[in-house]
Amino acid sequence: MTQSPAIPAATLILMRDAAETPPAILMVERARSMVFAGGALVFPGGRIDPGDREIAATPALIRSVGEIEPEDAAARVAAIRETIEESGIAPGFVRSPDHGLLAALRAEMAAGGDFGTLIAGHGLTIDLDLLVPFARWRPSFKESRIFDTRFYVARAPADAPEAVVDATENVRLFWASAAAVLADCDSGNGHVIFPTRRNLERLAGLAGFDQAAADARRHSVETITPWIEERDGQRCLCIPEGRGYPVTAEPLAAAMRG
Repeated sequence: MTQSPAIPAATLILMRDAAETPPAILMVERARSMVFAGGALVFPGGRIDPGDREIAATPALIRSVGEIEPEDAAARVAAIRETIEESGIAPGFVRSPDHGLLAALRAEMAAGGDFGTLIAGHGLTIDLDLLVPFARWRPSFKESRIFDTRFYVARAPADAPEAVVDATENVRLFWASAAAVLADCDSGNGHVIFPTRRNLERLAGLAGFDQAAADARRHSVETITPWIEERDGQRCLCIPEGRGYPVTAEPLAAAMRG
């Protein structure tokens, strides 16, 4: 059977660590009606749209100190756009929009407004350097729906408004430490799919955005595609060693794959 091409996607690990130890991360509970990861706890994110690529190729709308590969730049734009759509929080701008402007921007996007046209009209510029590449995952659990997802880490704006659900794709938003999210899932008060769990385990050992960014820079971002093999007499879902993840295998029967 011919494998379907992967869907390019981006997700944002947004950290609020000014006065919190351990730092809080923005988590999204997806609606159970969603085909992919329905009911799961995830980081905000979604598919990379053609409009994201157009923005990334428009110098007037973006800023970056160094050169960023075009698809990487588009993924950063997508991560910002999806975070606004899903939570009403706008990371990654040179000048953060005030609460009134942000609410108007989100409403215009929900009504079908083009993101690039809207940010240009509001005089906003995206600072791509505020998002740090953290990981890239391409699981092949379902041949009909394979995502090639780039993960970024960013600091939440200091004056960010309260996160508010979009009431379509998500039903709950909350801030919690990575360790607290894992503990809730282990006690049955939520569930996460395999890539999210591995990234939460990695984040649980990092004390804030600065450490997360430094950890990201220590490990080259290479695409991770989990595989199945037998270990100690049981089938496990595995990922490579040396990528910054403290846990690199989980019994297949326990792994949630979407």
